[in-house]
Amino acid sequence: MELRHLRAFLAIAEEGCITRAAARLHTGQPALSRTLRRLEDHLGVRLVDRSTHHLALTAAGRVFRDRAATALAAADAAFDPRSLSAARPLRLGHPWAALGSWTVPLLRRWDQEHPEVPLELRRIDDRTAGLTRGRVDAALLRGRVPLSGMVTELLLEEERVAVVPEGSGLAERDTLTLADLATWPIALNTVAGTTTLDLWPAGARPARTLEVANTDEWLTVIAAGRAVGITTSATPGLHSQPALAYRPLTDAPPVPLVLAWHRDIPAHPAIPALVGLVRDVVAGR
Repeated sequence: MELRHLRAFLAIAEEGCITRAAARLHTGQPALSRTLRRLEDHLGVRLVDRSTHHLALTAAGRVFRDRAATALAAADAAFDPRSLSAARPLRLGHPWAALGSWTVPLLRRWDQEHPEVPLELRRIDDRTAGLTRGRVDAALLRGRVPLSGMVTELLLEEERVAVVPEGSGLAERDTLTLADLATWPIALNTVAGTTTLDLWPAGARPARTLEVANTDEWLTVIAAGRAVGITTSATPGLHSQPALAYRPLTDAPPVPLVLAWHRDIPAHPAIPALVGLVRDVVAGR
């Protein structure tokens, strides 16, 4: 067994599809399937249930996912040459919108108060912003994200807003409801988004959805008038453009924003300072 077996399994677990996982790893679907079978044979358990229409992890697969993520993150940290430097960067990941309107104040305060440790803000289009893959040291995450083996610090809850094409009838309204949006196709970011059809009552859900894989595609299909979307109050400040209109959504629950980092591997020594500064910035101190 090699690290590539862990990377392969985690890609499958995160993508929920062998075809997409193979594309992410720049390999073929048959080769990735063989790698998965070798891993299952070695462990003596089935990790992935292929009997359903959508690929799903077995109970053993869910347990192994957490172990594999921790092991791979530790290995990546050990092989990172910057880890031997006292001033190695603190990598802060996010799938979209970072800390919203507090992003720039956070970066400026960090540079002033901790000039010896570079703070790198990285947008990574997956649900944990690269945290489970060891690509970042901490991450700003929204919504309910399964994070076994992680420490999470709730920062705040953000109100949801509707995103509609400028010039549409919806853009003429001061506020919108879920029912107002249901007659349009709903753009869903299936990789890192927080919106699902479960937001609507069972008998009043939108009839059409348009699935996209990242924030840029999501913004583009809405700006083009092909769909509408739902996001949080953090998005307008970082993703404003003339073709989009943001309106308060009055009947959808807020979205939690958390700061997360690993519990089971040595954390970056500047994590406590980051937690403290993020709290201060959000609180306006």
